Amino acid sequence: MNLIKKVYCRTYQSIFRCALPLLPYRKPQILNDYEACISLLKEKNISSLLLVSDESIRSLHLTKSLENHLKQNDIQCIIYDKTVANPTSDNVEEARELYIKNSCQAIIGFGGGSCIDCAKAVGARIARPKKSLDKMEGILKVLRKLPLLIAIPTTAGTGSETTLAAVITDGKTRHKYPMNDFSLIPHYAVLDPMVTLSLPAHISATTGMDALTHAIEAYIGRSTTKETRKDALEAVKLIFSNLPKVVENGNDIEARKHMLHASFLAGSAFTKSYVGYVHAVAHSLGGKYNIAHGLANAILLPNVLEVYGKSAYKKLHKLSCTAGLSNDMEDEKTSALKFIQAIKDMQKKFHIPNTIPQIKKEDIEELAAYADKEANPLYPVPKLMDAKQLEKFYIQVMEENK
Repeated sequence: MNLIKKVYCRTYQSIFRCALPLLPYRKPQILNDYEACISLLKEKNISSLLLVSDESIRSLHLTKSLENHLKQNDIQCIIYDKTVANPTSDNVEEARELYIKNSCQAIIGFGGGSCIDCAKAVGARIARPKKSLDKMEGILKVLRKLPLLIAIPTTAGTGSETTLAAVITDGKTRHKYPMNDFSLIPHYAVLDPMVTLSLPAHISATTGMDALTHAIEAYIGRSTTKETRKDALEAVKLIFSNLPKVVENGNDIEARKHMLHASFLAGSAFTKSYVGYVHAVAHSLGGKYNIAHGLANAILLPNVLEVYGKSAYKKLHKLSCTAGLSNDMEDEKTSALKFIQAIKDMQKKFHIPNTIPQIKKEDIEELAAYADKEANPLYPVPKLMDAKQLEKFYIQVMEENK
């Protein structure tokens, strides 16, 4: 990256960091079960709501208990279950039409990050009916209060239940873009480990690695606060202790509970401190090839950390100590490399591949340009890179280069 662009990026990031204490960040209020959710809805006089989910979750009957609770309490539940991985603008508009047609008063996002992000975007379109989704790309483009929004995560990874971000893919161009606005933070999050018990091992693994990526990128960035550092460290500690357990035994309710908490903490951390190039590159891949976000993050994470090099060693050393891999007396570089190797070991143990076969060489320049546009100047990464430098990450994980 040239000097002028570096100065611009760091100045931009410094301004945001100085503004952090003045910005209206908040955490969703946590609800522990459906009973608390129903009590809240009755207290708010909600008689009709839109539940945004997907077909796989419905096929597993995960929403059935909530649907029964709502029915028993005379609350109409309109269901939109066509959300796809990497939700599209078409999903959002279809769900929005259902909300309006049935005079809904609240929205529940039930599922992984895709369902919750779709629910957020629906809320944004309800709040800003004359503004298209693509016009809300970027920072603070919603600026309206959303209808009551409740998130019920079924995976412990995306952290979408606590973040100010929603990532949407344009249904026509396949361009994947983030929307970032304080109004997108859900008002409440139901953290019930029971709904995560049916997760297959490979999804538990990739979503858990997604949460780990959130915590790491938030921690090693240059716009941290005392609170975000604390949340990120606790998330890393919980993930290293509990992710192997839930992958090996999906019915370990305590480990599931800890992973939900870790995901929430990691989401809270990156909401304030942002993410980095792992996410920017992963988002471009998800938009172009519909690759699951957690999987893309899991594959890319060690590659990006290695390229950050000495600019991240000090903080990676702290993460390594927190994860129980190193001690304070060890050399920072040695400890940091030990941490990166531990991530690679987890990938191997969880049978996560280290390549993305869908990548086409002729797409790389365009993909890197999208990643550059997303990350710079916003993400306060340890080491700045431009589009040309980001191309190496796509090349590294191309199947033909392994």
